[in-house]
Amino acid sequence: MTAARPRVVVIGVGNPYRADDGVGPAVLAELERRRPPGVDLIVADGEPSQLLDAWAGRDLAVVVDAVLCDPSTPGRIHRTHLPDLLPGATASTHGLGIPDALRLAEVLERTPHELVVFAVEAADLGFGVTLSDAVAAAVPAVVDATRAEIRRVLGPPSAQASTDAGAGNATEFTAAS
Repeated sequence: MTAARPRVVVIGVGNPYRADDGVGPAVLAELERRRPPGVDLIVADGEPSQLLDAWAGRDLAVVVDAVLCDPSTPGRIHRTHLPDLLPGATASTHGLGIPDALRLAEVLERTPHELVVFAVEAADLGFGVTLSDAVAAAVPAVVDATRAEIRRVLGPPSAQASTDAGAGNATEFTAAS
């Protein structure tokens, strides 16, 4: 008999050997220290079939990825919710972006019930295993926001619920310096 798959997945997209592109795996490493119960943590390189396999049928999929913006504010965090992902162009650091994977998932009927993306503006995508200072400073805020999304769907570990990261569909914020 196969164990039931957790209702929530957090997917850290990126390459930890390309500086700020490793922000997704860095957030997962922090979440792993105090893994939320009932949550899968998956590192992916952004290839669409990996994303579809990871998020298909989940109540909530949270994706953390680096993003390139012009003009850029390295370390700024963008929160986007499923309906807002489809209309715009992709600004991913990967060949195909999350909106492309989502379009494919819709055609194949492999979408999660709810998808939240935390995109962190990158400063450096060159070779290296260290995040830039601005992106490293954003990691704790993304971890906290991800935990809030998990609590919103699964319920809080205590009687006190937090829904502040769930307000609105598209928001941006900067980690405290």
